[in-house]
Amino acid sequence: MDGVELLTIGEFAARSRLSPKALRLYDRLGLLTPARVDAATGYRWYRPDQVERARLVALLRQLDMPLARIAEVVVLPGERAATEVAAYWTDIEERHVVRSALAAHIRDRLSGRRTHMYEVRTVDVPEQAVLTERRHLLADELPRWIPAALGRLTGAAGECGGVAGAPFVVYHAAVSPDSDGPAEVCVPVADVAAARAYVSAATGAGRTTGVRVDPARRLAYVRITKAQVAHPQILSAFEAVEEWIAGQGLSVGGPCREVYFADWDAASASDEVCDIAFPVE
Repeated sequence: MDGVELLTIGEFAARSRLSPKALRLYDRLGLLTPARVDAATGYRWYRPDQVERARLVALLRQLDMPLARIAEVVVLPGERAATEVAAYWTDIEERHVVRSALAAHIRDRLSGRRTHMYEVRTVDVPEQAVLTERRHLLADELPRWIPAALGRLTGAAGECGGVAGAPFVVYHAAVSPDSDGPAEVCVPVADVAAARAYVSAATGAGRTTGVRVDPARRLAYVRITKAQVAHPQILSAFEAVEEWIAGQGLSVGGPCREVYFADWDAASASDEVCDIAFPVE
């Protein structure tokens, strides 16, 4: 390249704080392409103005950012790139908080300590018609999907006689980082005939709303705060109910559920918002 003094791969590696091995990898991935490659020997040269991008790649790798995401960041304008890095790190911090809590939960479980004692109660729930959305998804998708599905179903309930009870989420199988359920969001409604008509029309319009009649059942449950809804704290609540059922000589009569009886957005971390429940027989 006329008029431009090119850097050898060794010189460029020293300036950019990347190893020659890493530079060859980033070349193969299209992340950091040399200015010139010798066709016979495969030797690489770089322009001095590529050093800044290479240093940015090195810094992002220190954040454990995946190479595919780095490739997206380095081509963005400065402010947009900064926003993307901030979003990535916020996600990392949130995951760290969850994992830290999970480690504490596992430690307490192994040591036999109980950080919270729950009062288990029972309640008889009558038969009720419910609008539903059901989906296979992993645990990290729940915080986005549940509020969105509740919003859609609560809106639809106006055409089905109105909301007739506290909404709840049923876990028909385990939802975890490795298991995708399914989970089912349910909103009780007053008019089952209107609900069936609504669902029939919704299906024709391509929406995935369902309707069913949830039978009368007795639930054993514990009441938890908004802070305790977070994973893994919520696991101890499920376990407390299961242990109580076994201790009473009863058996679990169906899948577990979370019943949301309070205004989530208005609640503080210490406010009770949810019942963790199992049907009992």
